[in-house]
Order: sequence, then C-alpha cells, then structure tokens
Amino acid sequence: MKRTALLAVPAALLLALVPGTASAYPNPGTVTGSTVVHDPTMIRTSGGRYLLYATGGGLGYRTSTDRISFTAGADAFTTKPAWWSSYATEAWAPDISYAGGKYLMYYAVSKFGENTSAIGLAGSSTGLPGSWTDYGVVYTSTSSSDYNAIDPNLFVDDDGKWWLSFGSWWTGIKMIRIDPATGKQYAGDTKRYSLAARPTGSKAVEAPYIVKRNGYYYLFASYDVCCQGTSSTYKVKVGRATSVTGPYYDKNGVAMTNNGGTPVLESHGNVIGPGGQSITHDTDGDLIVYHYYDGNANGTPKLGINLLNWSSGWPVAY
Repeated sequence: MKRTALLAVPAALLLALVPGTASAYPNPGTVTGSTVVHDPTMIRTSGGRYLLYATGGGLGYRTSTDRISFTAGADAFTTKPAWWSSYATEAWAPDISYAGGKYLMYYAVSKFGENTSAIGLAGSSTGLPGSWTDYGVVYTSTSSSDYNAIDPNLFVDDDGKWWLSFGSWWTGIKMIRIDPATGKQYAGDTKRYSLAARPTGSKAVEAPYIVKRNGYYYLFASYDVCCQGTSSTYKVKVGRATSVTGPYYDKNGVAMTNNGGTPVLESHGNVIGPGGQSITHDTDGDLIVYHYYDGNANGTPKLGINLLNWSSGWPVAY
C-alpha cells in the first residue's frame, strides 16, 4: 500500500465516499508478493514488521516490512495440536493481538457449514511461526447449539476487561467475557451475549471484529456468502454501541440483532465479495485488512488493505 498516495486524498473526497454505492468504494492499496489469503489478521510489531496470519493448514503466515511486499513463511504451528482432530484438520480465521505482555492468537477449528466447532488459543513471545504454544480449547459449539464457535476476536476494553466475540450464521454473533489470567472464559460472568443476528431471511452474518473509537464501540461483521469465487456476495458492515455488549445499531438506527448494519465495503469492479476482515491500528491510521475474490484472476482470494476515515463518526474506507 502506498501510504503517501493514500494520505494525499483530499478531505472533501473522503467525505464524498458514501457507503452504499459501488462507485464510492476504493480499490485495495497496492500489495505484492504472497497475497493469496483468506480471513487475514495482521499486527505491526514494535520493530515495524507486519505479521499476518490467515485461514488454512496450521494457520498460514505472511510478513512484510513496508505493508506492500508480502513474503510467505512457515505455518504458525509446526505440529498441529492433537485436539484439532476432534473438529477438523486445519484451522480457520485467526485473530492476532498483543495483550498481557505477549502475542495471543485465537482461532477456530471446524468443518465448513457445520457448527461442531471449537475456538482455540495460543501464545508467543515473538508472534513468529514455530514459536506458538497452544493453550487448548476456549469455547465450543455442537450440532445442537444455536450458535457456531468460530471467527473469534479479542477486545481489551479501557477498564482492563477482556471480551471475545465470535460467531457465524445460526443465531449470529455472540460474546463472552475472558479472564486475562488464562485467556479463557471468565468464571465470574459466564453469560453468552448476542450482538448481531439476521432473524429473518438469510442467517449469513459472521466474522466479528470490535474496536473502540471516540467513545463508541464499533462492531464490524461480514454479511452474506463467502468462498464462492466470483459468485461470492460477501460484504462488510458495521454498527456501534455505547456498551461493549451492545446493543449495536447501524447509521439508520436499526439494531444489528435485527438485520442491521451500515456498509463499509461491498463488491466493486474486480473486487468481489470483500470480507473476513480485521482492523489494526498503524502509524498512519486504522487499517481494514480483508480478503476479496479477484475478478481479474478467476476469483482467486487476494489480500486487501485500506485505511479508514472516522471523521463522520462512522468508518469509511479510502
């Protein structure tokens, strides 16, 4: 991504980027090298290196020093944890963060379209492949559950409380409180909160990611269908709340538990089905990191990165 070019965008143009019209959506910033990914999560180390992990195998790894050129490396796990075999053979939708003095990575193990699933957790002092210690299962769902324990995202609030959002289809996005001492569910609050759902029509909402900006909590989520190449209908929407556990509302005041959500990114040009997003803060602002299916490359999943502008009170990609 060429930061200088992005930062040169006039403020008037940023305000003109109104979500909801395809022509308003920007193309991803320039990335090169190993950019075929799914469900990317990225963090910048104190030394300025970008660590990116993604769905597949033992959680695929990419790295960059300039946020443009990405190189592939070994998977996060040299040997897949034995407990995975009870759910699937590879991991999905990792979420990397730095909290409690180390790198943490929550991830999901599941089969596509099923909700016999588990969220796992690993820790590392460096965040590099092969350095991760697996801490085992954090939360599960079964075929009789009305939710799906995949697509985890850790949020650490200003008051020091830790929260984990997750969910896919079924009854939507959920949240549990996490104990910072263990990285697992907090014994003093075992409630499962509901954050977003589609009670009528399609159940397709997943991949939550929460950030706090300007006094509001913002919940990003992926809507509709991924993983269908150029037929994918994935898109990113957002809502906001004054409490981390909700209720979250979109720009029109519609609850995210009732099909709400303000568009952030949708299909445009050769960028088909953007989603599987994460948000990370960099030296030049907040980034939305996602995958899309490249209409110019037979629907190959590619890495997308854009900056976000918050001047309207709602995130706008540019």
